[in-house]
Amino acid sequence: MSLTVDVKDVAWDLDTILAGRTLDALLDEADALTAQLAEARGTIGAMDATALTAFMKAMAEMEDTLGRAASFASLRFSTDTSDAERGALMQKVQERSTGIETQLLFFELEWAAVDDAQADALLADDRLAFCRHHLASVRRYRDHLLTEPEEKILTEKSVTGRGAWVRLFSELTSAITVELDGETVPLESGLSRLLQPDHEKRRVAAEAVTAALAPGLRTRAFLYNTLLHDKAVNDRLRGYPHWLASWNLAQQASDESVQALVQAVKARYDIPQRWYALKAGLLGLERLADYDRSAPTVDTDQSFDWDEGRELVLDSYASFSPELADLAKQFFDESWIDAPLRPGKRPGAFCSYTVASHHPYVFLNWTSKRNDVLTLAHELGHGVHGALAREQGIFHQSTPLTLAETASVFGETVVFGRLLEQADTPESRLSLLAEHVDGAIATVFRQTAMNQFEEAAHNARRSEGELSVDRFGELWAQTQTEMMGPSVEITEGYRSWWSYIPHFIGTPGYVYAYAYGQLLALSVYKQFEERGAAFVPQYLALLRAGGSDTPDRLAKIVDCDLSDPGFWDGGLVIIDKELAAAEQAAIDAGRVKQ
Repeated sequence: MSLTVDVKDVAWDLDTILAGRTLDALLDEADALTAQLAEARGTIGAMDATALTAFMKAMAEMEDTLGRAASFASLRFSTDTSDAERGALMQKVQERSTGIETQLLFFELEWAAVDDAQADALLADDRLAFCRHHLASVRRYRDHLLTEPEEKILTEKSVTGRGAWVRLFSELTSAITVELDGETVPLESGLSRLLQPDHEKRRVAAEAVTAALAPGLRTRAFLYNTLLHDKAVNDRLRGYPHWLASWNLAQQASDESVQALVQAVKARYDIPQRWYALKAGLLGLERLADYDRSAPTVDTDQSFDWDEGRELVLDSYASFSPELADLAKQFFDESWIDAPLRPGKRPGAFCSYTVASHHPYVFLNWTSKRNDVLTLAHELGHGVHGALAREQGIFHQSTPLTLAETASVFGETVVFGRLLEQADTPESRLSLLAEHVDGAIATVFRQTAMNQFEEAAHNARRSEGELSVDRFGELWAQTQTEMMGPSVEITEGYRSWWSYIPHFIGTPGYVYAYAYGQLLALSVYKQFEERGAAFVPQYLALLRAGGSDTPDRLAKIVDCDLSDPGFWDGGLVIIDKELAAAEQAAIDAGRVKQ
């Protein structure tokens, strides 16, 4: 039997990142390694495989050292963004890191300038296998690189430019508090109240969130305007043809494939509209309001304490792969998770891989909801993916974001299957199926609608100039309405809810990766359903491969062909079938007529 653990005590131990050194010592060591690497300036084009292998191994050592310092500072800051000392420490690391980056800009520029025949011959040498795909990927930017002095200026100024704005947004949103039921709660807690079964309480919570967002709305709009224009300038200087081109290149995804994904999802906007219409009936409403979208479909507020959530996730993982379950258990046993809500703690959840020579960490804001269990399963999926891919080394551990959600969605789906097995009444089965459809719609269709908001915002900023708060609200309501259709009322207050979403600020273009990953993961999970244990070795091989190859080649490990135009439709059909199952469950539960 597991030892009972209070979630308040579930805090990560970050000291192991430092490996017995101080943060300043890590930075000094990274500086010294950088100085040695910088001696190779002007020689990259003349290097043979032996010399390039030695250089890249030294580069790996430097990136590991610097990555440890950056991970320690950023993870420490995420648990209390109101702490000035933590903020200053993170800023110090960012500034030192930028200095190092500017000293090494020559490498990518010189390597990109190597002619194709010479580069191909070098990459064919097995001694460079540990960084082969990384080096090949660097050359994708050949047409978008500036001169070294220009690159240095952009890099140096990014600390007090884009990087500073992103940090300010994080601090501003982390400080937002919501007044509810006579108490002051963090924004994340206020948003979690939208999961309550009572319509009136959801309405009150939504109005309280809107009120909490109002005071800083103009500031966040100015901040977003600034970053939109900053990206437009960078894209123009680098010759990118549209706002999403640089992100697609970074994710090793063609413009055409991304557009095909978006168009495939938009072509099935009937799925969320059909679901929201059914959900209104299940909730006894004539029509959903935007704050009703995540409401449970039965009058129950199932909660899980930390121990229950942990055991459910680990047992579910074990049903698929004991190896994955053992690895996930380490996150709990060895303090690799930070779970409780705290004042000043950053909203949301994430997994940080840190560096390949160290283990990942999981960050949560646990509110004891059923959705928190699925979030735990999701982030642990990232965690085991990162842990298994550590063997690829620092250059190949991480995947492009287009593949990064595969393990997390897969893990979440496994846990959801266990919850569904435990449902012993028609009502509970309906509730779980509804939650599953809700999740798929939020991940595939809502994120695509968010992509369309970004598309509209970036293009409008470039053609119209600085956008007003009302203009942002108009674009947000327009793209949300396109997805939800007549099934959902967009309230006036909801027009400001774009303003707390960090992806728009920190990683423009990111959101379509959720839809990409979800649809890919659903296809992968379908193979597990059909093939059972025989599929597990292929799946683990995919996770272990990390980002050591292009997404299309990695996907072939699990028999997925991303070049097939019908691939995305296959995942959408799976969601459609789940919706049909939810409709049948509603009939079985007597909630709707056949």
